Amino acid sequence: MTDQAASRIHPTLARFLEEELLPDLDIDAASFYAGCAQLVDDLTPRNKALLATRETLQSKITEYHDKTSAERFDLPSYKSFLTEIGYLADPVAPFSIDTANVDPSMAKIAGPQLVVPVSNARFALNAANARWGSLYDAIYGTNALDEEDGKSRSGPYNAVRGAAVVTAANTFLDTHFPLASGSYDDISSFNVDRDGGRAALRLTLTDGVETGLAEAGQFAGSVVNGKRIAILLVNNGLHVELVIDRDHPIGRDAASGLADVVLESAVTTICDCEDSVAAVDAEDKVGVYRNWLGLMRGTLSATFNKGGIDITRRMNADREYFDPDGDALTLPGRALLLVRNVGHLMTTDAMRDADGNEVHEGIVDAIVTTACALYDLKGKTHRRNSRSGSVYIVKPKMHGPDEAAFADELFGRVEALLGLPQYTIKIGVMDEERRTTLNLSQCIHAVRHRCVFINTGFLDRTGDEIHTSMRSGPMPPKETIKAQQWIASYEDWNVDIGIACGLPGRAQIGKGMWPKPDEMRQMLDTKAAHPNAGANCAWVPSPTAATLHAMHYHEVDVFARQKTLAERAPAQLDDLLQMPSLGFAHLSDGEIQAELDNNAQGILGYVVRWVDQGVGCSKVPDIHNVGLMEDRATLRISSQLLANWLRHGVCPEDQIRETFARMAAIVDAQNAGDDAYRPMAPDLASSLAYQAACDLVFKGAEQPNGYTEPLLHAYRRKVKAIA
Repeated sequence: MTDQAASRIHPTLARFLEEELLPDLDIDAASFYAGCAQLVDDLTPRNKALLATRETLQSKITEYHDKTSAERFDLPSYKSFLTEIGYLADPVAPFSIDTANVDPSMAKIAGPQLVVPVSNARFALNAANARWGSLYDAIYGTNALDEEDGKSRSGPYNAVRGAAVVTAANTFLDTHFPLASGSYDDISSFNVDRDGGRAALRLTLTDGVETGLAEAGQFAGSVVNGKRIAILLVNNGLHVELVIDRDHPIGRDAASGLADVVLESAVTTICDCEDSVAAVDAEDKVGVYRNWLGLMRGTLSATFNKGGIDITRRMNADREYFDPDGDALTLPGRALLLVRNVGHLMTTDAMRDADGNEVHEGIVDAIVTTACALYDLKGKTHRRNSRSGSVYIVKPKMHGPDEAAFADELFGRVEALLGLPQYTIKIGVMDEERRTTLNLSQCIHAVRHRCVFINTGFLDRTGDEIHTSMRSGPMPPKETIKAQQWIASYEDWNVDIGIACGLPGRAQIGKGMWPKPDEMRQMLDTKAAHPNAGANCAWVPSPTAATLHAMHYHEVDVFARQKTLAERAPAQLDDLLQMPSLGFAHLSDGEIQAELDNNAQGILGYVVRWVDQGVGCSKVPDIHNVGLMEDRATLRISSQLLANWLRHGVCPEDQIRETFARMAAIVDAQNAGDDAYRPMAPDLASSLAYQAACDLVFKGAEQPNGYTEPLLHAYRRKVKAIA
């Protein structure tokens, strides 16, 4: 059994396990392989059955729409039909999750959340270290501050812009950490007074008046390091560090010596093995696992050249202060790290089942990513992640409560395999599939002992909506879909269900990504909507964006907001069942072509990097050359919309093909500066990336649940085989 079990592990994965992962954990490889084999053999049939149920339900829904024209659609009958076939699950009695041993960063602190492809070590380190960020740098280096009146950010340091940055930061401090009198603009010195009892923050203004914080309790601590003083403030659970250093280039020009304002920023980070990663075989998977292991051991590093100088990046240490009572105060120096495994659909050659078939990738991810986390759980790390002894796995693309229950069983089996207490592994349920949304409370109930996270995701959710109702009729353009009632209800429903199931104070309720990393002014103007909606985390595309978005959580006490929202009338299931539909609206020829251009260009811009270079997430210029953070979710909605239009004759096939050919030349031009880029337009027939992009549309209706992974993986493997 042992030799047979070992033979089922791909040699590349076996070397990683035997040489890098298992030895320092005192885990015998033979026993580990035998346990993996047993787990795979036990759970594979259940995984396959769940995927078969997806296909059966989709077939029945497709048949329903083929028999029911859009004009004769009746919501009560449709809802009864969905209940009859089991798409709508039986309701569960009111309950609250009882997840234990959750880190405060997940349960008690509201703030930005980063998502990073863990396949890129440098990006992963940047994201892990994004727990703290300079507000001065974030404002100076982005369009959060305009460039009018001499405030240009190009070239060497601009003192005019620097002064405007200081003014903006002082406005932030005046708003959220007000003084008893005066303004931060007027401070000439910061002092921590420890005479007799608790320390207090004492400030002297330029006119000689002494003052303090309006709310003395916002002073959380301080530390002195030579001439540098760090003063720690706190608001809504988030910390801000004031750096006083008169030797610093900024501090020496400030009357107060204030050199920087450092915000607690990315409270949590999702290290992604899924949508932002192109991992199609055992070699790729080991690269992903190796970086996650490095994060869990605290040893991950990345060296890169910047300005002719080699720079090595490592994980930041924790931050040490003394609280007002004089006791040592340690704050995390890094974001709490979660790992997003893949869903239940795909398989990988990293392991084989008893019949020699590839094993479901989600099973392999659960085993290996948890085994990597043993270094953190057992204290064999230089940089502790979970202080509460938990492993946080985000689970995407589950369809309904049975699949959530399967994830719960899988995690329980992994715990048993690795000798962990039950419910050590926590789960984040991504509400991005229609059957999960409609049965969200039942899904949470299935994982109620380990649930720490739910969130919404417009792109995947809409892609699944389009695919599920593919035969119901033509869908409207993407921007029109965003404005429909069912989307607003979906966002509210997620929060309402999360609050009703007891997530506040125990788990995160999250919102989706800000997609424009270069548009920070627009983000500042709009993304406060997420904490106001009751979300105690929301995704941002960069560490800089995390620092700027953190300002919103100083504006909004999310946990108080959740209590208010608990009193509103909850979103209604009937609104969620209103399918996106073009209805009787008429699109002009110009509107149709503009939507085709936009989607075809976006598909090609993302797919060409994925297939040819193995890049799963990047800033891809759209048709207007606005850089957008793209991953497979954006690809899913675009390809499914065009597949729907093709199905219902909104546009003919030759128009779509002509659009793709024309957009290929545009995408080639947008990537002209990339030496690794392979142009498509000179020979479309030989470009595997171009063929993949076209297949995503022309074969889109037949893809399982509209997912892009099967085609992308197949084409990427072809490219790797040629290389």
